[in-house]
Amino acid sequence: MNHSFKDSQLPLVISALLVTVVSHPQCLDFKPPFKPAEPLSFCSAYSSFGCCDARTDSSLAKQYQHILSYLHHSGVSVCAKYIQELLCQKCSPYAAHLYDAEDANTPVRVLPGLCGDYCNEFWKRCRSTLSLLTGDVQTMELESDRGKFCGYLELQDPDYCYPNVLSSERLQTNLGRVQADAEGCLQLCLKEVANRLRNPVAMLHASDGTHRFFVAEQVGVVWVYLANGSKVNRPFLNLTEAVLTSPWLGDERGFLGLAFHPRFKWNGKVYVYYSIFSRKAERVRISEFKLLPSNMNALDHASERVILEVVEPASNHNGGQILFGNDGYLYIFTGDGGGAGDPFGKFGNAQNKSSLLGKVLRIDVNHNDAGPPYRIPADNPFVRERGARPEVYAYGVRNMWRCSVDRGDPVTGAGRGRLFCGDVGQNKFEEVDIIQRGGNYGWRAREGFSCYDKKLCSNSSLNDILPIFAYPHRLGRSVTGGYIYRGCEMPNLNGLYIFGDFMSGRLMSLKEDPRSGHWSYQEICMGRGQVCNFPKLINNYYQYIISFAEDEAGELYFMSSGNPSAYVPAGTVYKLIDPSRRAPPGKCRYKLQPVTVKGKLLPFRPKEKLILEMKATTVTPTAVSPRPRPTGASTHRPKAGRKGKSQARTIMTITATPAPRPPTLSWHWEKPGPLTTKPPPRSQRPPTEAERGRGPGAAGGQGPKAGKRRRRRPREGTVRLAGSRGQHQGRRRRLGEGRVEVYISGRWGTICSGSWDSRSAAVVCRQLGYRGVARAAGKSEFGHSSLPIVLDGVRCEGTERSLLRCHHGPLGKHSCSRGQEAGVVCRAKRRN
Repeated sequence: MNHSFKDSQLPLVISALLVTVVSHPQCLDFKPPFKPAEPLSFCSAYSSFGCCDARTDSSLAKQYQHILSYLHHSGVSVCAKYIQELLCQKCSPYAAHLYDAEDANTPVRVLPGLCGDYCNEFWKRCRSTLSLLTGDVQTMELESDRGKFCGYLELQDPDYCYPNVLSSERLQTNLGRVQADAEGCLQLCLKEVANRLRNPVAMLHASDGTHRFFVAEQVGVVWVYLANGSKVNRPFLNLTEAVLTSPWLGDERGFLGLAFHPRFKWNGKVYVYYSIFSRKAERVRISEFKLLPSNMNALDHASERVILEVVEPASNHNGGQILFGNDGYLYIFTGDGGGAGDPFGKFGNAQNKSSLLGKVLRIDVNHNDAGPPYRIPADNPFVRERGARPEVYAYGVRNMWRCSVDRGDPVTGAGRGRLFCGDVGQNKFEEVDIIQRGGNYGWRAREGFSCYDKKLCSNSSLNDILPIFAYPHRLGRSVTGGYIYRGCEMPNLNGLYIFGDFMSGRLMSLKEDPRSGHWSYQEICMGRGQVCNFPKLINNYYQYIISFAEDEAGELYFMSSGNPSAYVPAGTVYKLIDPSRRAPPGKCRYKLQPVTVKGKLLPFRPKEKLILEMKATTVTPTAVSPRPRPTGASTHRPKAGRKGKSQARTIMTITATPAPRPPTLSWHWEKPGPLTTKPPPRSQRPPTEAERGRGPGAAGGQGPKAGKRRRRRPREGTVRLAGSRGQHQGRRRRLGEGRVEVYISGRWGTICSGSWDSRSAAVVCRQLGYRGVARAAGKSEFGHSSLPIVLDGVRCEGTERSLLRCHHGPLGKHSCSRGQEAGVVCRAKRRN
């Protein structure tokens, strides 16, 4: 069955495995909980999900027996239950909370934090066992004083203390499943694994046991990364002199694809797909290279053997995917030749089986050393059709960008060998297809499920295969095909097809119902709040999703850039992480084959940071809770999102501004900063523009005695209008118009106008008290500013209370040059 995510009809079923993002299960090793490989005999309550494997369980059982050996049999009958319960909280999925291990500012507890009633009962019945449990004889001094005893053991959080943590509905509901927000968006996290890449278009492994990964840049350079993340300083392949590309943003030409022969470990063959200019025409070339005998991390550039060349009539729609199927044959995915609407010939290139454009090609490059560069597989579907090219395996494709082969379910093997592709649409729809032998995928007759060429679409002989999923351009305008997850580390994701959109930056997923064949859709979001608060995890990424990848172990990655130019080192590789559940310890181990490196290894240094979002709320001294705690107090463990204890305070988000680097358009949701503990006084008259938007030091906002008055610091996200209209004409701006300046992280700054539109401008006008917006202004219409640009990629719905509630890039990062500051012209009449 196939589904379209259309504006008029939403037939997709959202998975029932949704939970509200309110909990943060974490073990004492700072990793997510897991399902033990075998049932636990001592801490059996955590046999289905927790933080202990059989080895840890056995160790706790021995500690239990050791403690009991010090007790009289009467004490055993009374205290054994308490001792077992306390010891087994190391196996709780919330062990890090119970032991304060997630707090960077407090020492880890020796015993789990207890609820008040439970602690009182424990003191009455078994207080003499405290020193045995802690292994510290000094704790015997606490046994005579219940206040000191429970002050030592109590955890003030009523939800996370033991045993309340077992009965808390919000903490136990769907524990261990992929978390989702209220709108059903799956909450995943990322781990940065490589950066400063120039449009990384592909990442592959060699299936040789080394677990290296090879990242190809659009300019024609392929780099080698070892399993530990370090990079070989010399490229695996460098075709920059031959590759045709340019610095233009979004240029589709360049080094586009890479594939390792299934027997690479033995024959050292690699295949590449790249653009060239040759014999007065632009072409795409598929070539074969061989490994240097003297260096396992470099190809022999002199060994290039051209397998196939196809003339490209235009500079776009160059295809670019190349891969080996499970049948051992090489699959090549070409674009339709470019232009708009496949205008070539009567039916277009894609429907013309005598053309190699707009096709899935399948050739045999095995055993070709002494013969032709390739042969035609005997079971290719059009071998005997007159006029058809025998290389054609499927047709009717527009510009398939990124395809993958399903490894199959790790237990049953279901789905093994299926070929998934994302096909970029024309004006309305993007689609995901499963490639079948001899299949016609409809272009240019059809785009997604919709007719594009109505005459061709009504042809009864079309007999095209519909996509498994299509989505409209309100969700994205350029699909990037992904992978079915079949790895080991994140069992919750098994069978999930994860893909994205280059333009919108959306991450998406499809899940198949094996009984009905229906594919259900769920968007993927970055984990908010505490969801990604694990070591080395982040929750933001660059907007332009270029490609997806799978490592040798089956884990998934994607590559994106903050600047889609082939010459700008703004690309990053991210590993997808499910923070709700991991595989049992030891299950995903593999033995690495040795790698001999000639040259230097460059260690990897991550640059991205976790962005922690917390609601701004005031906590009174009588309701101090260790959860959530404020950030920024720690100096010895600088991790964003760590928590600490304090008295009454406002909980806020603190995000350090990283050093300047390539422009970024990382998509994540930012909530506004802290509310003040005291609300601002009400004004008896409509506030002026200066009062609404101008803070300390703003021109026009101070009188001659302003320095003697104590000024209130502007709220995070406060906006103001500044500048003048027509600097060179000397015209003053009118009320309600000007360059937009916003107060963020203790400073005023401007906004990049790259994505600035009337909906974003409407948020500013409403925030300043105007009824609406007349228009959005850009390109520094109201003059240049000496202030830094602090917001980029702003996209609003128009109903938000402030710009910080809109979609935008990381604070302080931008891809703008001077002369690109955003402005507004608001409707003159204010609200009363």
